[in-house]
Parts: sequence; C-alpha cells; structure tokens
Amino acid sequence: MSDQTYDDDRARNLEELLRALAARIRELDANGELLRHASELTRLIGDVRSELFHYEVRATYDTPDVAENRRIVDEATKPSESKWESNEWTPDQDDEPTW
Repeated sequence: MSDQTYDDDRARNLEELLRALAARIRELDANGELLRHASELTRLIGDVRSELFHYEVRATYDTPDVAENRRIVDEATKPSESKWESNEWTPDQDDEPTW
C-alpha cells in the first residue's frame, strides 16, 4: 500500500528535495555558474519532477476502503432506475379485459 499512498515522511522528503534544488540554483547563480552545471541541474530537476508526479498522483489516490465508501454513497444518491409506476387501476373496472 505504501506505493499507492503518499505518507508524511515522503512528503517531507519531497519538500527537502525542492529546498535542496532551490539552494543549489541560488549557489550556482551567486557564483555565476548556472549554465556550466546544466547537466547537474537537469538531473536534480528530473528527480524533483519525478517525485512531484508521484505526490500528485498518490496524494489523490483512494484506498480500497475509501473507494468502496464512495461507491456506496454514489449508489445511494443516484436516482433509482426502477420506479414504481401506477397502472391507474380502480376497483370499479371489469375483471375481463376489453379487446
């Protein structure tokens, strides 16, 4: 289940990755070396991008229990397909059908 959900520890790790990327960019910029380290930045950005994708997908993942609860609520709130329809019969009508 850990692959399908995004726990607090993993979220904190993502925040640290973002901060580390920002710090590295600031450091390289201060030294005028941003473009000289393009391959390093590409790797770092790729790592952060991958983890951001996992966060976005898994932070919104429904566990099986949540999905089942959502299904039950949806089913209960959906209008019933079979509706009781009156045939408008009255006791005064003949028992024999008219052909």
